[in-house]
Amino acid sequence: MSEKTEKLLLEIVTPERMVVSESVDIVVAPGEMGEFGVLQNHIPFLTKLKVGELRFRVGASQRYVAIMGGYAEVLPHRVTVLATAAEEATDIDIIRAKAAKERAERRLREAKDRIEFARAEAALQRAIARLRVAERQQ
Repeated sequence: MSEKTEKLLLEIVTPERMVVSESVDIVVAPGEMGEFGVLQNHIPFLTKLKVGELRFRVGASQRYVAIMGGYAEVLPHRVTVLATAAEEATDIDIIRAKAAKERAERRLREAKDRIEFARAEAALQRAIARLRVAERQQ
């Protein structure tokens, strides 16, 4: 008798494109209330995502995606992520991400009001997420 491996369909979609559509073993995502993990037959829920790292495993292979906020719908056999923006680790240009981080840090230091500060802080969080994800795949 052979053992059947149960998979979960992961779809990560942005307004521009489908980033990932794959059968996976586990998904771990950056929920607004904290990181959460999903396996096959998980109870359904809907949650807001924060900027951060989404990771998933297919067999022995672990992959990473930088998520720039959005929503995740979890169903027993599928996780759908509707992201503002998302990039797989292999698609991230580390030089550009480092430059964006430096720009955001400079903007934070030079912010003249709370709005400028909040925008710079958000840009910094996005750059850090991209760098963290890119460096994991090396």
